[in-house]
Amino acid sequence: MTIPRAFFVIGPAGSGKTSVARLLAEQSGAAYIDKDTACNRFTEALLELAGTDRAERDLNPYYQSLVMDLEYLTILDLARDNLATGRPVVLDAPFGRYFSRPDYLDEVAERHHWPRHVEPVVVQVQVDSDTARERIRARGYARDRSKLADWDSFWEKAQNNVCRWSSGHRLVFDNRADAVTAVAIARALDGLT
Repeated sequence: MTIPRAFFVIGPAGSGKTSVARLLAEQSGAAYIDKDTACNRFTEALLELAGTDRAERDLNPYYQSLVMDLEYLTILDLARDNLATGRPVVLDAPFGRYFSRPDYLDEVAERHHWPRHVEPVVVQVQVDSDTARERIRARGYARDRSKLADWDSFWEKAQNNVCRWSSGHRLVFDNRADAVTAVAIARALDGLT
């Protein structure tokens, strides 16, 4: 039996995580789990019930202290359910809050009762500031307003938040204007075997 992989696709807002994650899922036959798709409806409802702006995440203490962790717990449980069937998963989420914890991937596997021998792969998507800002403007999400209002501060914070996870595999993609191709993803996957 092949050991299933859990691909953690990380990068700042506007880096193109979703495009890379979808290509990766297509090329690897993995289940694609996007934090926004899995959680956005209940996140907005919780924020509204708490009397806060349903679109504000970065500057919302309620979201930061309670809701964000629930989103990650949810997608990591969804990953467990897929991994238990032997199917690899691609997790499309920033994960930035957890970058400072070197043993985070081991903690995830233990806390969420992932099957033994799941192979984590960190997929880091990099981009320059101008490309990221233009992508964020173009997508037009209300939750990005605070990022765009103080872009320099957001970008500096994102660049200084270095992922310190220990992992056997790390793939890095430069996803500037030319974007990452299916060929580049296939090549990277071939390099893992």
